[in-house]
Amino acid sequence: MSEETGSDNVDLTDFSQAGEGDAVATDEPQATPEPMPRASDDTQRSASDLEAVFDIPVNIAAVLGRTNMEVSELLHLDSGDVIELDRKVGEAIDIYVNNRLVARGEVVLVDDKLGITMTEIIKADKTG
Repeated sequence: MSEETGSDNVDLTDFSQAGEGDAVATDEPQATPEPMPRASDDTQRSASDLEAVFDIPVNIAAVLGRTNMEVSELLHLDSGDVIELDRKVGEAIDIYVNNRLVARGEVVLVDDKLGITMTEIIKADKTG
């Protein structure tokens, strides 16, 4: 595995054997690590490019709305009580993947279960 810093590639196995500023000398020939391909706007990626991450579990949350209340109010709630949220009926809900906002959508009924239709994908800001 390699880590790319600017145009220099550092083999992490060699890096872990050396102290800061030390040169690494080994008898074994070292393969030059290939830089990871960079995606550009005109490069299309297929599903097979992402095959390595298909089995990684993610946490998905659909947030209908939020409210603030004191613990004493929470403890006095009974079955059937209504909690007012900060959203209006028909307003889009937020969809989070691993605590990051990725989309907005609408609640739908699929058979006898609630589902979500994504209506807007939120593009991540690329900084740094």
